[in-house]
Amino acid sequence: MTEPRILNSRYDLGDLIGRGGMADVYHARDIRLGREVAIKLLRRDLARDPVFQTRFRREAQAVAGLNHPSIVAVYDTGEEEVDGAAAHDVKVPYIVMEYVQGRTLRDLLKAGELTADSSIRYTLGVLGALQYSHRKGIVHRDIKPSNVMVTTDDHVKVMDFGIARALADSAATMTQTQAVVGTAHYFSPEQARGETVDARSDLYSAGCLLYELLTGRPPFTGDSPVSVAYQHVSEEAAAPSALNAEIGPKVDEVIATALAKDREDRYQDAGAFATALEAAVEDRPVPQDRGDATEALAVMPLSTQALVTTDQPTRALATDAPASSTGPADGNGTPDTDEDSGPATTAIAATAATDAPTGRQPAIDEEGYGRERHDDAALFGSDPRHTDEDAERYRTSRRRAWITVFAILAVVVLAAGAWMFWNWSQQEQQRNATVTVPDVSNLSLTAAQNQIYASNLIPITEEVYDDEIESGSVVGTRPAAGSQARQQSEIHLLVSQGPEQVTLPKDLAGQSEATVRSTLDGLGLKVSNDVKRENSASVDLGSLIGTNPQLGEKVKAGSEVELTLSTGKVTVPSLMDLDEDKAREVLSDPAVGLELEVVEKPNTVLDPGTITNQVPEAGQDIDQGGTVTITVATEPPEEPSESPSPTEDASGSPAPSDGASESAPPESTHPGNGKGHGKPTNPGKPSK
Repeated sequence: MTEPRILNSRYDLGDLIGRGGMADVYHARDIRLGREVAIKLLRRDLARDPVFQTRFRREAQAVAGLNHPSIVAVYDTGEEEVDGAAAHDVKVPYIVMEYVQGRTLRDLLKAGELTADSSIRYTLGVLGALQYSHRKGIVHRDIKPSNVMVTTDDHVKVMDFGIARALADSAATMTQTQAVVGTAHYFSPEQARGETVDARSDLYSAGCLLYELLTGRPPFTGDSPVSVAYQHVSEEAAAPSALNAEIGPKVDEVIATALAKDREDRYQDAGAFATALEAAVEDRPVPQDRGDATEALAVMPLSTQALVTTDQPTRALATDAPASSTGPADGNGTPDTDEDSGPATTAIAATAATDAPTGRQPAIDEEGYGRERHDDAALFGSDPRHTDEDAERYRTSRRRAWITVFAILAVVVLAAGAWMFWNWSQQEQQRNATVTVPDVSNLSLTAAQNQIYASNLIPITEEVYDDEIESGSVVGTRPAAGSQARQQSEIHLLVSQGPEQVTLPKDLAGQSEATVRSTLDGLGLKVSNDVKRENSASVDLGSLIGTNPQLGEKVKAGSEVELTLSTGKVTVPSLMDLDEDKAREVLSDPAVGLELEVVEKPNTVLDPGTITNQVPEAGQDIDQGGTVTITVATEPPEEPSESPSPTEDASGSPAPSDGASESAPPESTHPGNGKGHGKPTNPGKPSK
């Protein structure tokens, strides 16, 4: 059974309930308040990246001020403190959120449990949440089915403001750090182009959401995110009613407005979107008020008007209204207007109206301009006022009209080409624009990376040795600070690893092997696996005697160091040629440190005091502080000679019996015992 994981002594982490590209979500319990919560914890492999740190903290700041029943509430934020972590380790930030029981719209969509009514009801809930967040100045930027939760009591909860931004920060585009932020199937055309976003971008994503809930598929699909993004920018989505017969034309109209390519043509706020959607569902007239969006359709180009050959539109153009004000009706019955039409347009309309009844097809004359084959009588009748000169003026006016049309077409083509070239040149100029590399020396790695990102550059870490800059701080950059670099180009941050020369500490002598290895590893040195063992009288078993290179020497960082450790034993020296005093002196030397034990043994061959044997023998290893026993030769005791009979005197006569006292037996001495030498004599016996 695994040990419970307590976050900052308050939150008891439980099962993993969700995992995203940036963070993991755990089911947890607030020990202090006794409630269930959901904790979003930034992934540890991303915690060292300042970009993800900033984005994760931005989410907390964005949602912390939002208090709406359709938005997942945020209760607390903080950073995980890892027990035993080194001082330079990065703490992992987290967000404590409301724990919502339910399923996402993605899950309901896959399960086939959504109806048209429920899909629209859930979308209205999302729009309510967006209207509130937009009023607070927050753009979600990632509305999609997997970010909308439906609770067990059938309420909508919008979650995951992980890439949200304040409207005041709209200068930041969606393509910073060389990656489009968002989900390809739901982001707006301006997001796909990397332009700034606003509240209307969320409404486009909400339109994509409603489209998928009603039809079962996103408005655009493709083999890759790039192909989907291209469709968002340049193609129109199929009407939802073509995929789902239950959808009415008014709902089609609302979705088409929400998915307009130009944000000015969309709903300008979530309230207008919701009002139009409710009207479409209730089969009421859909309000046309979208804010700043115009209701007029695009005007038919002048060249298109000139090429109209059908009778009815031409008559309308010529007779119903002046050519400068009214054109043919569009598919919705709304007349096109062109306030810029001039005399040329009027002439073309009049000519077309006159030619229409003839029923003849236009031909090409020798000058290449279209005209009709007719005679003067057919064209002008029999009125004598109409002469050949009038007919020639008429033909000349027609040629001029066609010249005007082609001239306008040429101008339009040239203008479009010039605009495309100017737009391309601006993009190239922006892509090749240079910025000044900032000076980040002596800063911490995180602070330096933030400055590089702020300069629209990409930092790349590179470790170097430096004798002055402390380990972990930035020595400099490559290219150097102050030089010019192209935007979004890579800048190498030279991070110090400390001095290249490292001094082996002298105080390691006598330390344990584990302590020595830990110290050398902290200095950036490698410890050889080949460890030498030597006898020592003063260094404990397993402790360090010395190193190679020697302690106190300077070595290059990363060098390998060999260790010499104590065996805890001492080699017995030879004492055979010494006397007792000299042997005692040799063993008491600090380099030997052994005890001496003396055993005396009479010897008739060697001089007294000579060492005749030692145990252990010379060259053997014994434990530190052990004892060496030596045998020392002593003078053997002398044998006593025969003494005269006590009853005889020196002359052989019996000793007097008058009670004279006899002498006491002589004292026996051990050679070399300090009591003298010689044999005892009988004083009562005369010498010969």
